[in-house]
Parts: sequence; C-alpha cells; structure tokens
Amino acid sequence: MTAEPSPSLLLGFNFPPHEGGIARLMGELARRYPPYALLVSTGTYAGSAESDDDFLQVTDRVPVQAMRLRTVNGLVRWTIRADRLARRHRPRFTWCAELKPAAYPARWLHARYGIPYGVFTYGAELLLLDQKLRRSRFRHWTGRQLLEGASVFVAISQWTAEYTRRILSDLGLERQAGSVRTVPLGTDPEQFQPGLPTTEVRRTYGLEGGPWILTVARLDWHKGFDTVIRALPAVRAVHPSVRYAIAGVGEARPFLETLVAELRLGDAVRFLGFVPEDDLPALYNTADVFALVSRRYDLLVEGFGIAVMEASASGVPVLAGREAGLIDAVRDGETGLLVNPYCPAAVAEGLNRLLADDALRRRMGAAGRRAVETYFNWDRIVRDIEDIEASCDPRPGG
Repeated sequence: MTAEPSPSLLLGFNFPPHEGGIARLMGELARRYPPYALLVSTGTYAGSAESDDDFLQVTDRVPVQAMRLRTVNGLVRWTIRADRLARRHRPRFTWCAELKPAAYPARWLHARYGIPYGVFTYGAELLLLDQKLRRSRFRHWTGRQLLEGASVFVAISQWTAEYTRRILSDLGLERQAGSVRTVPLGTDPEQFQPGLPTTEVRRTYGLEGGPWILTVARLDWHKGFDTVIRALPAVRAVHPSVRYAIAGVGEARPFLETLVAELRLGDAVRFLGFVPEDDLPALYNTADVFALVSRRYDLLVEGFGIAVMEASASGVPVLAGREAGLIDAVRDGETGLLVNPYCPAAVAEGLNRLLADDALRRRMGAAGRRAVETYFNWDRIVRDIEDIEASCDPRPGG
C-alpha cells in the first residue's frame, strides 16, 4: 500500500476570515493547493468555522484568539499545537505566512524535526524589524535566530526582495540573502472583470455622474489619499465634473474629511466607508481611473498593491505612486502611469492626462486586463510557490 503524501504546513496569524492582503494570499494558497496537500495552523476569529468550510484543506485552529498568538502565552500554546501536528502528520515543509509570529513555531519544528521552512515577506514588517535590529542587541540576536534557519524567503515585489536581502546581509546571513525569491501578487480575473452592470452599485453608493476617480484601500496614512485630494482642485480646473470616491475605513478618515473641507471640495469627494467584497467588482467598473499613490510614511509602505490588480482586471487604467511595490504592480505607460507620490502637482498632471484621453484609458485598461489574465493572477502565484517549495524539499527527487 502506498503511503499518503505528507502535507505542507502553513503557519499563519493572517488567515481568513481575517481581512487584508496577507490573509487573502494565504486563503488563495489554501484554495488552490491540491486538496488536503496543505495543513493550516492558525488562531481563531469570529466566523472561523464557516470560513474553514471554503477550503479543501485541514484547518487546525489553536484555541486562542488570533490576536493573542503574538503574546508569549499564545506563542507557547501555538508551538505546542504545531509540535503535535508535526508528530501526527509529518509535514514535508512549513510556510510562515509572516515572519512574526509564525517563524517562532516554524523555527522550533526545524530544530526538533528538521522540517525546512520558508518565510513570506511584505514590506511594513521589514521596516519595523530593521528599526528594532538597530536599537537592540537582543532583537538583533533573536532576529538572526529566526531567520538563519529558513530555507527560502518569498518576497511579494522586487522592492521587498531587496529590503529582505539587505536585512539578511546586515545580520551576517549571506547564504540566506541568496535564497530570496520574488513572487509578485495578483488577483482573480474571474471575480474582477470589465463590463459588469453598475446601476445597483451606483445607486447604493451615490456614484451618479462623474467621471470618477476611485481608490479602494484601508484609510491608512501611507495610502496617498491626501495627495489625491490636494491634487483635485487642479484636476477639476481642467475637468470640472470629476469626482473622487474613497472606499474603505481607517483612522485617517477624520483628517481627510477636514482636508476636503479646507479645500472646499464639498461633494467632489465621496467617502463610501466599508464596501463588502461582493460589491467590489461592480464598484471598480464605475471608475474612469483608479488611483493608489502610496508612499513611505513612518513604518508604513505598500509592499505590492492588490487593489491595483483588481482595478486592472476590471479594465480600469491605474495611476500609482512610483514607490516600493507599486513599481511591480503597474507597467508604466502600458497598464497605467507611475508618478511621484509625494507631489500633488505630479498626481494632478497624471490624472489630467488620463481623463483627457479616452483612447489612452481604453488601451491601458485592456492592457491591464491582459496582464492579469496572463501573469498577475492567483493560479500563477500558487504555481510559483509550489515550485519554490519543491526546490526546497530535502527528499530525494524533491
């Protein structure tokens, strides 16, 4: 009798029904890996049981609220649970959805059972880690301990890959710096498509008229909402009817609302608040231009920009900041324009160029759609990750 193949183990603080780009990536891995080829270990969220039914993978929930996995007690309980899973299922490889906290139990399994592990890197966590390493010898030591055992690092953009290599080199881990691989993210071209009906979503969110500039993102300080708002008077001087729709929630909203009032923009800016995922495909279809002019802000940065790919899949041209991971997400001059995200005048110039040229918008929108269909999609991403895992498999022929 042939023994069943061992699954891979995915350790993740970020996993559905948790929201955000990391959880989305991990959910797509669980959805697209071969059935029962991935064993997921994570914490509990409200709605976890219902969410787990979406995957043909075993999802083992540590009986700890996911947010508590970052505490010492949570890490101890997670590591004990992961150890039991390792002894029972004998995983061939461990993926860490994030460096911290997932690398702690992964490092333990590597030390005790020799299970190789890989770490996904994104952006903001690297800025924070870099700061801590420079301030504390203890953090420097613990960082080295977590990172030196990893077989591979998967970065979601070229910028993230270079930053990961720099940190590894600063820790004296030159071999590990050579094991960084880049896997740009994407989206689902079946979920996000051009030509969807928009009547209902326009009525729901008050998006009559236009043309509309759209941003879909959490209202964080680095996302560049304020730069677009500051650019809007110059845009409306050329295109008086243009309006800006912001979909998302976050702590920056009061500041942004004050900025809109100071610039006397009135209903030229519409805050849509939280938009359910089911409404997003149609919402993108209401936009004439999608804008995400993220920039570095304190310890925040755009590691890639999945919303850019959702807009491109919907056939919408993109204006994005020439910064960090967005450089990988937008093919400048082909699927959209990259501009200086710190300069409202540059943003206004880019928006005016796109709004003034219907043919350019159609051409860039079509190119964005092709890019998602051919490359920036979850099927390609998961294949890349499976290939990387296979290259790290220590078994003969692995």
